[in-house]
Amino acid sequence: MQIGVFIPIGNNGWLISETSPQYMPTFELNKQITQAAEKYGFDFALSMIKLRGFGGKTEFWEHNLESFTLMAGLAAVTSRIKIYATAATLTLPPAIVARMASTIDSIAPGRFGINLITGWQKAEYDQMGLWPGEQHYSDRYNYLAEYATVLRELLETGVSDFKGKYFEMQDCRVSPRPQETKIICAGSSDEGLAFTAQYADYAFALGKGTNTPAAFAPVNARLKAAAAKTGRDVASYILFMIIADETDEKAMAKWQLYRDGADQEALKWLSNQAAPNAKASPTTNTTQLADATSAVNLNMGTLVGSYESVARMLDEVAEVPDTAGVLLTFDDFVQGVEDFGRKIQPLMKCRQAAAVAAE
Repeated sequence: MQIGVFIPIGNNGWLISETSPQYMPTFELNKQITQAAEKYGFDFALSMIKLRGFGGKTEFWEHNLESFTLMAGLAAVTSRIKIYATAATLTLPPAIVARMASTIDSIAPGRFGINLITGWQKAEYDQMGLWPGEQHYSDRYNYLAEYATVLRELLETGVSDFKGKYFEMQDCRVSPRPQETKIICAGSSDEGLAFTAQYADYAFALGKGTNTPAAFAPVNARLKAAAAKTGRDVASYILFMIIADETDEKAMAKWQLYRDGADQEALKWLSNQAAPNAKASPTTNTTQLADATSAVNLNMGTLVGSYESVARMLDEVAEVPDTAGVLLTFDDFVQGVEDFGRKIQPLMKCRQAAAVAAE
């Protein structure tokens, strides 16, 4: 099973809490995390893009770096780990993304890939006059299909003459072309999975619940069914937060501390922003993100326990059919990657080769 790290491009990572670690995003922080991940044999690092946060006492995600420029920097200070940047497709034309991909590929040949997002938080795009209107919630994957078509033509052939509803290329060219560039989509709605099965190479989905490592299995089954219709091989990667300590009790105490300190003002903003998208498609990731039951970490699947317990649960994840890997976040990324590399990975049956290589 492959392991990736979802690096903290926004302040405070993925915990919307007043009692969790508080920090600003910097290149140095993300370099330290990514280089440690590479040292311990992680397979890839991915950064999101967020253009406006949720406010609150913690100013959650009000402070963010930009994904492509950050990953270009990280590409230059790593040698093996794969690097993925996220394109907010309402803000960047596909021809510009293709040229940026070519540039980063020249820094890290064969190691760069692109995560495509449609955008769901209206405030991110309204502030720049780029929000296309409420119809975007229902039409976004039609837009993204055209976007991905243009992008793939440029990446693979260097030329696009595509004519569609949203994009019209006139002998558009990009050279030099990068090596094979993988495309990711993180949508888990029916529309998102259909798009992924047709246009992407990898799908990212949210794990579910606390210490329920196999609860995401239905998403894998839905992706497999969608891919069967297209005849393409699409790998599934699952997003989990790791909160680990020497004992189950110590780890659970940290998790409870973070939950007790939830930034309610920021969570309210998240719920309000997510509501239109969740209403448009009840299977979308946003429905899970904004669920009030555990929105303190955006409701991603959470594995809480001793190093031994987390290793065991990750092995359970690996046993779910059609799981290619996991994308991990941590409450404390610097310590979390170190603990994973030294104390968790060596105990994972599905990572024995990587653990030996990292020694």
